[in-house]
Amino acid sequence: MNASLERRGAGNGMSATQATGWLRDHSSRIVTAGIVLAILYLGRSVLIPLVLAVMLSLLVAPLIRALRRLRIGRATSVLVAVAVLTVSCGGVAGALGTQILHIAESLPQYESNVQRKLKTLEEVTVGPILRLTNETSRLTGIRQSAEAPPVPARDVERSPPAAVPGVAVLPPPEFESHPLRLVWKLLTTVWHPVQFAGIVLLVLIFVLLEHESLRDRFIRIAGATDIRSATLALNDAGDRLSRYFVLQFAVNLAFGLAIWMSLSMLRLPQALLCGILAAAMRFVPYVGVAIAALFAAVLALAVDPGWSLALGTLGVFILLDIVVGQLVEPHLYGHATGLSPLSVVVGAIFWSWLWGPAGLILSTPLSLCLLVAGRHMKGIGVLELLLGNARPLTLPQRFYQRALSGDPHEIIADARAFLKSDSLAAYCDRVMIPALHLVRLDTEAGATTGGQQLEMRRVIVDVATALSGSGLKFLQRRHRGAVLEEVSAGRWLRQQREQLTGKWQGPLAVPRGSIVICIALGSPADDLATEFLVRLLRSEGIDARHFSPAEIDAGLPPGADPDGVAIAFLMSAFPSPNRERVDSISLQLHELLPQANLIRVLCPGVKASTEPGSGGDHPEPTVSSLGQAIEICMSWQKVCSKRDQSLGPQLVDLRLA
Repeated sequence: MNASLERRGAGNGMSATQATGWLRDHSSRIVTAGIVLAILYLGRSVLIPLVLAVMLSLLVAPLIRALRRLRIGRATSVLVAVAVLTVSCGGVAGALGTQILHIAESLPQYESNVQRKLKTLEEVTVGPILRLTNETSRLTGIRQSAEAPPVPARDVERSPPAAVPGVAVLPPPEFESHPLRLVWKLLTTVWHPVQFAGIVLLVLIFVLLEHESLRDRFIRIAGATDIRSATLALNDAGDRLSRYFVLQFAVNLAFGLAIWMSLSMLRLPQALLCGILAAAMRFVPYVGVAIAALFAAVLALAVDPGWSLALGTLGVFILLDIVVGQLVEPHLYGHATGLSPLSVVVGAIFWSWLWGPAGLILSTPLSLCLLVAGRHMKGIGVLELLLGNARPLTLPQRFYQRALSGDPHEIIADARAFLKSDSLAAYCDRVMIPALHLVRLDTEAGATTGGQQLEMRRVIVDVATALSGSGLKFLQRRHRGAVLEEVSAGRWLRQQREQLTGKWQGPLAVPRGSIVICIALGSPADDLATEFLVRLLRSEGIDARHFSPAEIDAGLPPGADPDGVAIAFLMSAFPSPNRERVDSISLQLHELLPQANLIRVLCPGVKASTEPGSGGDHPEPTVSSLGQAIEICMSWQKVCSKRDQSLGPQLVDLRLA
């Protein structure tokens, strides 16, 4: 066992002791989770009223706070709020009972409609099935009659069974229909709901009266050593749940009123009953509205001789549910709960399995409590990851993961969604360059193979071409895989662009101070970031060109004017050994391009960089993103258009201002 753990720990970078501790820790968590589930299931008869009372206390909490602001005492405010809640629930129950009695009294009037509709439904649905069954039985009966053996006479002539002496069938006693007996049956039927409601009401009163004491006890139990974290967790849960309950109650009430008014306009009897049922059943996730709609449609079928009223009733429910679910609720509390849609569905299944219908109703609040607990408690932080609607991976991590999987299409889809609200330069700074840094870190650690690195280069080329190379789509890519095995993605993209612009990416005879050159410091990521900077500048109408340090060492091409370069960017995608060359390359550029303004673009990568911005005898201004470099060039272009001259030494002053 220890040898196995030692081998597993060595494979994961852990020692045998660490592997044993990891196994012990996870085993204890599994046992703890099993104990918690057993307590929740076995103690459901006690926990359900308690949890329901706590949830109702959050619902009436705003009313109590409003009464307290009117200088009403704590006990009086609690009693008034509980009385309002009780009267409201009693009024809803009374209205439901009255409407149901009206339906019971009107049933004889609808009997003919119901029978006719049932007969029609039977002819349409059951009729073909019965005909098919009868035909099958007839065919099989013919075959069986041809093969069945003769029945003995003694089996045919069998005497009926004799009556058992001393046993008689007695009619039901007369007291079964006695009024007292009926009252007793009614009381025994409603006793359990009344008992449950009484327990919830009693617990609710004490929870509201001892709110501060319960809060202090919870803080003492959960976080006596860290009162700040426990208080934040409690306030977060209370605020989220209270806001959720109040808004959900208001939305469901408005939904019920809309159903009532709409069905009244359709002249459906007992439209008030359908509205109350719709408002109440909407607290039940997923199936509540469907049950209310089915009840209203059946009622419409019984009332109306035709089918139009039933179809109109279903249409009203579907339309209003879509409007409320897709427009009203996202606008009011949208992601206020912080739960992902999948976690809401799984939570409903889990809590309904554990606690039945009550668990289905309380599934969203209980899941929200688990989410808040996972957010503020380190031991169960995995709950926030499983239940929350936040992205489990950052955008750079998603880029790296999709590139590692060889899926450029999803990266392009994410990029286009990002570009709807931000620029391509911002996407490069916040997503692509940090993702390249993640690639570099894993490559240096030996975590990726050569084939994976080649596949990632292909994906990056596809993404770069889709985002910035619209003019290069017609270029052939038959030999791209073989070329990428020898050159970086940035160099390949530059070569494809040079097929359109020539070796020097444009003419050599240019006006004074009209060119911006971008020099990569040497790494593949530097080449890619530099190529993106060049493409972004060209999209803004600036003559930008991409060069490498080796080309700078070779000097200017014949016929090129050094005064034609206005700005020279030294590009580094993230901290790497290649940045040590920045000072030497700067000295070369000062000698080669004495009139150009040198600017270092040192991107931080995954995390912020603490490197100094300048060095050597010629300190240059330093920026940390492609966006800042583009802003400098745009400012330079505006100054040139206004003054009709090159920027010269005014560039740095303009940037600093």
